[in-house]
Amino acid sequence: MHTANSIRNICLLGHSGSGKSALAESLLYMTGVIDRIGKNADGNTVCDFDPEEIRRNISISTSVVPLEYKNVKLNILDTPGAFDFSGATVEALRAADAAILVISAKDGITVGFEKAWKYCQERNMPRFIYISKVDEDNSDYNATFDALREKYGNKIAPVVVPIWDAGRKVTGIIDVLNKRAYEMQNLKRVEIAVPEGKEEVIADFNYALMEAVAETDEELMDKFFNEEPFTYAEMIKGLHQGVKDLSMFPVLCGSGVTCLGSLMLMDHIIDLLPNPIEGNYHKATTADGTTEEFVVSPGGVPSAFVWKTVSDQYGKYSFVKVLSGTITSDTPLVNARTGETEKLGRLYSMCGKKATEVKELSCGDIGAIGKMDKVKTGDTLCDARKVVSLKGLPYAPACYSMAISPKVKGQEDKVAAGLNRLNEEDPSFSVYNNAETKQVVLSGLGDQHLDVLVAKLKSRFGVDAVLDTAKVAYREKIKKTVQAHGRHKKQTGGSGQFGDVWVRFEPQEEQDELIFAEEVFGGSVPKNFYPAVEKGIQEAVQKGPLAGYPMVGLKAVLYDGSYHPVDSNEMAFKLAAILAFKEAMPNAGPTLLEPIGALAVTVPEAYVGDVMGDLSKRRGRPMGMNPDADGNTVIEAEVPMAEMGSYAIDLRAMTQARGSFTLEFVRYEEVPKANQQKIIDDAKKDEE
Repeated sequence: MHTANSIRNICLLGHSGSGKSALAESLLYMTGVIDRIGKNADGNTVCDFDPEEIRRNISISTSVVPLEYKNVKLNILDTPGAFDFSGATVEALRAADAAILVISAKDGITVGFEKAWKYCQERNMPRFIYISKVDEDNSDYNATFDALREKYGNKIAPVVVPIWDAGRKVTGIIDVLNKRAYEMQNLKRVEIAVPEGKEEVIADFNYALMEAVAETDEELMDKFFNEEPFTYAEMIKGLHQGVKDLSMFPVLCGSGVTCLGSLMLMDHIIDLLPNPIEGNYHKATTADGTTEEFVVSPGGVPSAFVWKTVSDQYGKYSFVKVLSGTITSDTPLVNARTGETEKLGRLYSMCGKKATEVKELSCGDIGAIGKMDKVKTGDTLCDARKVVSLKGLPYAPACYSMAISPKVKGQEDKVAAGLNRLNEEDPSFSVYNNAETKQVVLSGLGDQHLDVLVAKLKSRFGVDAVLDTAKVAYREKIKKTVQAHGRHKKQTGGSGQFGDVWVRFEPQEEQDELIFAEEVFGGSVPKNFYPAVEKGIQEAVQKGPLAGYPMVGLKAVLYDGSYHPVDSNEMAFKLAAILAFKEAMPNAGPTLLEPIGALAVTVPEAYVGDVMGDLSKRRGRPMGMNPDADGNTVIEAEVPMAEMGSYAIDLRAMTQARGSFTLEFVRYEEVPKANQQKIIDDAKKDEE
């Protein structure tokens, strides 16, 4: 059982392939949790256990690995680097109190690193930078460090000095604070003599750290100016404060394969990164709607935040971070979202996919609760004496949509039920049934995201699904006023059917709904048949004359007709109205309308030309450009929705994933004549 002071909640962030899971694996090995180091390529790491992660060699969701080191519990949250799975990263950021940004010495600053840095900036999150893969071919520690210094300034504070061999590969590291050198021999850390010529470098780095420490405290500043040495405790206290204040971002390095630097990293996590009481700042909304600061407090009434859900074949686990008090199974807590009291299920400590039952979870700790059916990700569970709701998770809006359907007809319900379960686990995607196009549309963060969902439907729920292009909901309207005659006459044995109408059809600019009016004189059509005529036209406008899309902007005026005292009835007049519609439409200048969206694309300046050129190919109309607070350019444009199906993927390729966009429907507009025939032909093909 750990107190909040002896817990550290750390998330690993960085570009896909930068070595986050390998680093987690090395920390597990060095603390004795595992006895051999797994490899991503072999599919046997603790963090990447999902069949899809093993198949693709990438992380798809956040894994929790708890470690014990020097009587401190480290909850390491290994997040996915692929942008399609950023929903899992957003969840981990809420549970963590600090971050380690992993950057490969082979690749330098990547988009994934920049995004991770931005996530931390937005949350004022203390962070370390860990330069990985320093012992691999083509790695360049110095180039990576220099690039970090250039981009982020003097706050980048090295706390290790690498030791190189003649080929510039890192073979060992020196702890700047302790002035001790280490290398790895057969996965064991061995202290070595500080190599010749390194003393000056260590002294320079140590001086730079002292300078940074001096700025955290006035007494230390005086000491520094008087050239008095700092004690080790003063250095640690000052560095801890600097990291907490975001005036310093320590840089460490190492290798997940040889475990070089792993113990030193854990030492620095314990000494310099905040515990849960000092960590993440939370805002809570009380029952009366006011917002207040939520204070993480071991002595407070119990409360916990549900930051992640796993809903798989083994059952449902609600991952929680305890924010005050201590929770045990059977503790009754109120779900702030529903107002209902929930009795907690069994509690677990999770390590990858392995769940170990525990008696309680204390303040600041991360664990999971089993079988909480009504609890969702983002819920706050609190004591009835103080019900507060923490802010929900800020998932990125879904930007890539495809239609999903079962391979075998009749399994629609199985697909829907499977997606529903997967949505509990991954709220960053959405599903909706488009009644107009008769498609179920799945929207996520990219093609890989949707591909994984389809694969999980098969592996977990045994249903094969296929993805197809999401259809665009076009409309039809007329441009000319026309008059038409509709006559329905049927004579069978006994009474017949007779309905006879003259209808004028007029285009309307601002009106989507059908307007029905009558100008009948002298009772040529009795009043009791007017509703039947309107009903017939209402039915007919659902399928326009060109491609069968609904008609908008139409006014229908019944102005003449005739009836039979015996054979006329409502059905006959309804059918007569439909005949008048069908006769009129081809002569009324019918045309197709398409949905237009308001697009806002945020990109670095360097990509503006490419994005503008691409928009013109999509028939987009630029509306303006503005700089944003981060030095990017926001391009605003109006663009046909039909041209935007693959935009999420295309923009990512065009901007090396640095661009983002929002797209919202604004209105319908006429499709250029040159584009209409293909839409009509495609619609007719679908009908066949």
